[in-house]
Amino acid sequence: MRTGPTNYGATELGYVLDFEQIDSTNIADVGGKGAHLGELSRIDGIRVPEGFCVTTDAFRRVVAETPSIDARLDLLSRVKPDDRAAIRTLSADVRRVIEGVAVPDDLVAAIGESLARLGEQASYAVRSSATAEDLPSASFAGQQDSYLNIVGLAAILRHVRLCWASLFTERAVTYRRRNGFDHRKVRMAVVVQRMVFPDAAGILFTADPVTSNRKIATVEAGFGLGQALVSGLVAGDVYTVRDDQVVTTTVAAKPRSVHASPGGGTQDAPVEPRRQTQPALTDAQVVRLVRLGRRIEAHFGRPQDIEWCLVDDDFHIVQSRPITTLFPVPTADDQENHVYVSVGHQQMMTDAMKPLGLSLWQLTTPRPMHEAGGRLFVDVAPALATPAGRASLLGTLGRSDPLIRDALQTVLDRGDFLRSLPDEDSGAALPGDAPTLPSDAPTLPDDAPAPIETDPAIVAQLIRNSQSSIATLRREIRALSGPALLDFILADIAELKRILFDPQGLQVIMAAMEATWWLNDHLEAWLGEKNAADALTRSVPHNVTSEMGLALLDVADTIRPHADVVAFLHRVVDEGREGDGFLDELAGPAGGREARDAIRGFLDEYGMRCAGEIDITRTRWSEQPATLVPTILGNIKNFEPGAGRRRFEQGRQESRRKEQELLTRLRALPDGKRKAEETKRMIDRVRTFAGYREYPKYGMVSRYFVYKQALLREADDLVRTGILREKEDIFFLRFQELQEVVRTNDVAAELILERREAFRSYEALVPPRVITSDGEVITGRYRRDDAPPGALAGLPVSAGTVEGRARVVTDMARADLEAGDILVTAYTDPGWTPLFVTVAGLVTEVGGLMTHGAVIAREYGLPAVVGVKQATRLIRDGQRIRVHGTDGYVQFLD
Repeated sequence: MRTGPTNYGATELGYVLDFEQIDSTNIADVGGKGAHLGELSRIDGIRVPEGFCVTTDAFRRVVAETPSIDARLDLLSRVKPDDRAAIRTLSADVRRVIEGVAVPDDLVAAIGESLARLGEQASYAVRSSATAEDLPSASFAGQQDSYLNIVGLAAILRHVRLCWASLFTERAVTYRRRNGFDHRKVRMAVVVQRMVFPDAAGILFTADPVTSNRKIATVEAGFGLGQALVSGLVAGDVYTVRDDQVVTTTVAAKPRSVHASPGGGTQDAPVEPRRQTQPALTDAQVVRLVRLGRRIEAHFGRPQDIEWCLVDDDFHIVQSRPITTLFPVPTADDQENHVYVSVGHQQMMTDAMKPLGLSLWQLTTPRPMHEAGGRLFVDVAPALATPAGRASLLGTLGRSDPLIRDALQTVLDRGDFLRSLPDEDSGAALPGDAPTLPSDAPTLPDDAPAPIETDPAIVAQLIRNSQSSIATLRREIRALSGPALLDFILADIAELKRILFDPQGLQVIMAAMEATWWLNDHLEAWLGEKNAADALTRSVPHNVTSEMGLALLDVADTIRPHADVVAFLHRVVDEGREGDGFLDELAGPAGGREARDAIRGFLDEYGMRCAGEIDITRTRWSEQPATLVPTILGNIKNFEPGAGRRRFEQGRQESRRKEQELLTRLRALPDGKRKAEETKRMIDRVRTFAGYREYPKYGMVSRYFVYKQALLREADDLVRTGILREKEDIFFLRFQELQEVVRTNDVAAELILERREAFRSYEALVPPRVITSDGEVITGRYRRDDAPPGALAGLPVSAGTVEGRARVVTDMARADLEAGDILVTAYTDPGWTPLFVTVAGLVTEVGGLMTHGAVIAREYGLPAVVGVKQATRLIRDGQRIRVHGTDGYVQFLD
């Protein structure tokens, strides 16, 4: 074999490190897999087959001494993530170069010395260990290669090069491009570990990978090497263990197993018929293995995915990595059992939030909220402990989100997870602790609202009070900076809460909800009319969110006559323009000044909004007006002039016609006069008050934006003085921490970097509706049998049936909708409303009867089904579907 020149000593640079020389501080040297093996070797009572790592310094040196690799990486870094053909060609080229590189003589000698010490003719596993692999924040497991039963120095060197090259498989390159990892920053180490030839092998999860329960361990086991399970050659036995007891055992038929080949590598072979259905492990062995797993889990401080081998009744651990798919458990300072309900599912915003956003929301809410995975949760265990609390909580959630209700009922039915307290127990939490948020406020106060007269002047006055308070805030905050600014914002949050939780405002919201429920219940009982309130609440006054969607139609009316302006806006989209600079350029074409003024007028009224707006750190429309341009262009294409005013008036007329029809039918019933009069009072009540339901959140978000603008001005000062690297760093500090930074002019840069990395990992997680303090995710299900076979069940929130093309949209700025399309997305908060004017129906994964998407769907007359689990995965973009908004299910038509 040709080798390169010896330029400097391998020992000096640490090209080879034995496991016992490695710990968690060596990730940059040996990658995630290598660092974990070093740590495993240090745990008392854990047997790890001996081995060593060829460090990233060796890989770096080989790349540096092969200039043609660098040029190829330049080409690879410019390839689009979805250009599979280019990635395939370029990545194969890089691999070919790496597989043929000359290994320097000193590196050959260092590897040879380690092999001589461990046994040169022994069998080894040679595995890749990338620097971004097997880490809590990004699991690259399986992205690179592993080779088993490799014997001899020449073969090991060849497989080391193959491991280096596997950093550039098509799959690994695509993964990095899609997840924003720089090819040059992810380096490759190689693990060389003595093989053991087991009687059985498999995987141990120290938390249940299906339910996420941290108290249940799951063992998968098969005969021979673990590759039989990993490759899917056979299904393994599965054992679950809790409290040192095997809870369940499923013994699979194991017709084949994988063993070492005499000439190197592995081969699969048939298992004797009599052994195929025998368990691979005894119960005692399973319990012993789980105890070892708990010791490893305690060492690493988080649940682990562990590869193990059983040799002569001894367990050998060959790898351990964090289980990166588990959602974190909210922390508690006691040993009590807790049940956490997601706030994001009530708020129609399930994305991860940055620390500043989390802390400001917690300052706004009067209820304690727990953090986990960048999301907020409310502990409802105290409410569930009492009969009255249970009845109130389940009753409210039963209407709002049946999946949450069913999940909570599942916990209660177990009978042993939560303690039970009498209603009069002073320690029991009141039902107001439940995160039922009809106003999209952070939570509700304890006291039920008193009845209120049906008077439109009440709503008008509440709106005036909010507008006046925000005007005062803008005036008073303008000249403040430094600690005085932060102190002022903290004090002003009390004013935000005063407006947000105004008792009269709560009376209005609850009156509208109760009137809606009354109409639906009574009109179904009296007339067989399902969800009658949906048609009766079209085009109600004072709905600031539905008015926003129609206002963007008016913007389109201003722009539509000017072809040059329309062409300019198409270029803004095609070029991927960001920021607000295009608005200044808009004044150039004929009609451009009117177009610019129309957009700015819309932003003056609604520019504080955006998708995910409860997080103050999210980019607002005023900060990124280009976000709205695709929707404006869609409105120009899909609608005629005056569509906004016509839609509102049509909705009002349809609501009035429905009212007259229902009242006429009621009068024909026995005791019809009384029924009609009661119904008329409830219709007037719901139409008077329903529109205000959207306003408190509008006022809160308006206030948040004033805070944000002031805080970003302060951040600019911190950047100018060198305290912060960039102004968005403040988003990764909690409000109280930011106060301290402004006061001391000092910040821990590593804390911000750590928070940024954590946030990136949280973004990839799917938050649960309900999670227990054991870490168990309880999904809940719809207990109904009225949906046709194959249909997706959900919660009916806006009546009617519609067929159309499904458009699965995850980013509002990339939506390409046509009239008649059905919007399918994870959630819709007010920032999604501009899309509602185009579509004919709505399907979401998250939502309840009184959450934003449901309210606006009813306002616009869109059949809607929410709470459809995995809708964005199960429904294909472009597929024809039928939405049954009255009965709550979605059918596939092709």
